[in-house]
Amino acid sequence: MDQLVALFNRGNFQELEVEARNLLQKYPNSGHILKVLGAALQLQGKDGILALQQACTMLPGDAEAHNNLGVALKNSGRLNEAAKSLKMAVALQADFAEAHNNLGMVLRDLDQIAQATLSYRRAVMCRPNFAEAHNNLGNALRTQEQIDEAIESYRRALEIKPDFAEAHLNLGIAYKNYDLIEAERHCRKALEINPNLGAAITFLADLFIDHGKFADAEECFQQAIMMDPEGPEAWALLPRIRKLSSNDAAWLAQAQKIADKNFPPRREVYLRFAIGKYYDDVKEYDHAFSNYRRANELMKASGGPYDRKAGTLEIDHLISYFDHDWLDRHRATASNTERPVFIIGMPRSGTSLAEQIIASHPQAFGAGELPFWKAALTALNVQIRQGQSSENILTKLAVDYLQMLQRLSVDALRVVDKMPVNFMCVGLIHAAMPNARIIHMQRNPIDTCLSIYFQHFDAAKSYGNDLEDLVHYYKEYRRVMAHWRTLLPKDAILDVPYENLVDDQEGWSRKMLDFIGLPWDPHCINFHETVRTVKTASNWQVRQKINKSSVERWRNYQEFVTPLLQLTS
Repeated sequence: MDQLVALFNRGNFQELEVEARNLLQKYPNSGHILKVLGAALQLQGKDGILALQQACTMLPGDAEAHNNLGVALKNSGRLNEAAKSLKMAVALQADFAEAHNNLGMVLRDLDQIAQATLSYRRAVMCRPNFAEAHNNLGNALRTQEQIDEAIESYRRALEIKPDFAEAHLNLGIAYKNYDLIEAERHCRKALEINPNLGAAITFLADLFIDHGKFADAEECFQQAIMMDPEGPEAWALLPRIRKLSSNDAAWLAQAQKIADKNFPPRREVYLRFAIGKYYDDVKEYDHAFSNYRRANELMKASGGPYDRKAGTLEIDHLISYFDHDWLDRHRATASNTERPVFIIGMPRSGTSLAEQIIASHPQAFGAGELPFWKAALTALNVQIRQGQSSENILTKLAVDYLQMLQRLSVDALRVVDKMPVNFMCVGLIHAAMPNARIIHMQRNPIDTCLSIYFQHFDAAKSYGNDLEDLVHYYKEYRRVMAHWRTLLPKDAILDVPYENLVDDQEGWSRKMLDFIGLPWDPHCINFHETVRTVKTASNWQVRQKINKSSVERWRNYQEFVTPLLQLTS
């Protein structure tokens, strides 16, 4: 055994295999030698599962043997069996950090994210300086939209291991919604450490897309697929950069081939949305919808379901709590600022277009989708449940929000916050800043819902993965907007029909500018030429001239969208 250990430590795995096989002829029932043989085979890229299974039979109480078998099964794609072996390993040895981390990776591949998070937490509890486990924990937290906690995990991993390229990349990804400069810095640091890290090239392309640098993004796409020829994330980039045509048939063939491999749902989903986009671009609508449907079924399989009952109760609460009496009680503490402009509505209703038009004005700044008010509403709901008063909250909210806008833009007369879901927060926003203008984008409900269904959103928009759920969510959105109209003055909200804006761009652009107190400026007509960062799913579309191709788009898919038709009645 000492000789075998010496060979292992020298990395001479081929000789290790030979010696282990020779010893097994003399000691065929030695679980320890079988464990070494299995490890030697795995480390050479060979199949060591049989030897490791035999080792576990001979050594049923050996946690390391069960861990090694779990890793081998994971590498062979036998995830459920791998999870069983790794659970046995941690049951036998509760402080086995590597086994907890390996179990977390298997559970993540099984899209059991909450359970994976627990395994990673146990790994770092067992070994606080386990950089890989901190990085993996960050990934699990980021998947669950716990971004601040994820950032802390990545930072901890880098404190332990400063040259950890993957942790730099993941920290950059986490920063994307907060600070694009930091996001790019960490991405480039990852590439400095490991120039062949394909995921970093893919993310850099993503940042180029946000900046409107589509040629640079396409170069990254070419680099990424050279580094990772079968990476779903890399192959899914191209449809985000431009409109595809039949000339891209080679891309389609390879994308389809990769998508048909046995990837976890969270990875396959990238290509299914991308293939759907290809077929939509070339007007093969049957094939497009079948791929979009597959993508959404994968999203449902890997994320939590949309809770219709909880959605209805949330709107019930908003309507009952935010009433005329509540608004009157808070008027005395309200800010008189006119600087913020809010663009609200359903996702894919034209909010990015409206922001781009206004942000093209020299006296306006487009801040993108700021999560401030949804977070404030969530915190307020907690205080309400705890029986605390909201009397002193609004003044602080207004001050904090205006300070944030000041950090984003020092001198713009108007700053646009285009977070669509702020339609939930209209009462809170108006109570804190009654002079802030609110633009409400409205689009054909079927076009809106279909566009959401065709978009790869995060798990927070789980309602978007099912047509019936979309109908429910849309009706609740309508219900709360009807309430705000009864509560707020008529001049507080400007309804802008997307179809009318597309049909009469200048006329409706003038109306929006007049509504927010800005003079007309011709730059707003050529909004597609404005150089600015756009981090939403519409970052390609808003850099094109206005066209009417998205109006009544749903008719191409009429036979598939029967549940949505009730929204027009």
